Amino acid sequence: MVFTGAGVSADSGIATFRDSDGLWASYHIEDVCTPEALVRNRAQVVEFYNMRRREVLGKEPNAGHYAIASLEEHFEVTVITQNIDNLHERAGSTNVLHLHGEIVKLRSERNPNLIVPIEGWEQKLDAVAPDGALLRPHIVFFGESVPMFEEAVRVAQTADVMVVVGSSLAVYPAASLVRYVSPEVPVYLVDPHLPAGHGIRNLAEYIPLRSAEGTPLLVEKLIEKYKE
Repeated sequence: MVFTGAGVSADSGIATFRDSDGLWASYHIEDVCTPEALVRNRAQVVEFYNMRRREVLGKEPNAGHYAIASLEEHFEVTVITQNIDNLHERAGSTNVLHLHGEIVKLRSERNPNLIVPIEGWEQKLDAVAPDGALLRPHIVFFGESVPMFEEAVRVAQTADVMVVVGSSLAVYPAASLVRYVSPEVPVYLVDPHLPAGHGIRNLAEYIPLRSAEGTPLLVEKLIEKYKE
């Protein structure tokens, strides 16, 4: 199991949300990333995610994404990501679970299970789903449940090895996944900063580097150590 956060995509030039110069330094969460904001000012929310989508489509996967994808040549791999971009898929990962939604998809405002892809970056303000309801970004807003979390827990509970890359382990419930692995399961962490109170019970190795630098190094070690 590979659990990734914003640090993986930051190395591709995608703006993070929580860093000092991140998106929340320029926007208020309550204005662009809550169900109430969508009702109150639909145009602003749609435009915010149009800009995020255009940014993602203009970026490319980096060495960290490609290293994670290469693990599939040797192991059964599930990538669980907090990121809403599609860079893992574009790098070649085939089994990716997005906890917080996907920027390249829209969904019905009436039925959260009615999800459709979007061509290009722009969602039209009056775009409708097949059920006739207005479409919204397929993003888990603040205050909404994380529908894929139970599946992520199941993956964590059955994992033989867990790799954490580029996550501050500060956003819940996602960050709690490190506590669902069995106590004997080794956990490997790649991030410039060791998260305070990380809750990792069996930290086998910590690589204090950015994802694009540290992940390829770790992947080489994992292949050498665990390949049958």
